[in-house]
Amino acid sequence: MSEQPQITPPTRATATAAGREQRVADTFVALADTLVDDFDVLEFLHMLCDQCVELLEVSAAGVILLDEHGGLRMAAASSERAELLEVFAVQTEDGPCIDCVRTGAPSASANITADAARWPRFAAAAHECGFHAVQAVPMRLRRQVIGVLTLLKSDSKGVHDASTRLGQALADVATIGMLQQRAIGNADLLAEQLQTALNSRVIIEQAKGVLSVHSNNLDMDAAFTALRGYARSHHQRLSDLARAVADGTANIPEILAHHT
Repeated sequence: MSEQPQITPPTRATATAAGREQRVADTFVALADTLVDDFDVLEFLHMLCDQCVELLEVSAAGVILLDEHGGLRMAAASSERAELLEVFAVQTEDGPCIDCVRTGAPSASANITADAARWPRFAAAAHECGFHAVQAVPMRLRRQVIGVLTLLKSDSKGVHDASTRLGQALADVATIGMLQQRAIGNADLLAEQLQTALNSRVIIEQAKGVLSVHSNNLDMDAAFTALRGYARSHHQRLSDLARAVADGTANIPEILAHHT
């Protein structure tokens, strides 16, 4: 009688790797699933930033988009500090993220302080925000660049090559997902959606401020978590809920209950 083969139980490392692979696969599926009636560009970009932080061993992530006039606008970020830095980069037109979106090529610094001569204003702002390494990858399909995905780290070890490659892959899939929206309507649909997303961000900032004031102790990151959590649990568009908060027609206490 032949011996039965020994089955080695999976190790914790194997299980962890398998779990991460599943999260990566789920993220790609989510980024590709844009052909839906209630597609929300803003929520889509925030999801991209959040998944980058979860999967790429980075401290924060942000997205800057080109608007319909060719100007740069901060569209989404995983944290308030990342958002402030991206807004500053746009306002000063300084930093690897700006170089990346202008050239369509990746731009990086493993130690932004050491590269202060190259990006003096961005380097100072990054230091103030607690970031010391940055990797910017283009959101591009062939020659068409629609924005940049910025990966930020709080240490000066730089973003790992594997994380950079996966970040570029996520940016590529997100770009394709956004561009394929053109197939739903007309040639102007993408520009309209991007502009709507950029305009909605202003409303969301107002809503975060309203929630922060009403809570007495929530910071802006926690206020956004509450806003987004309520929108998801009630199947509302993030921008619609933010507008209701800004207009004073939303149930503020119920929204604040979702900050954890």
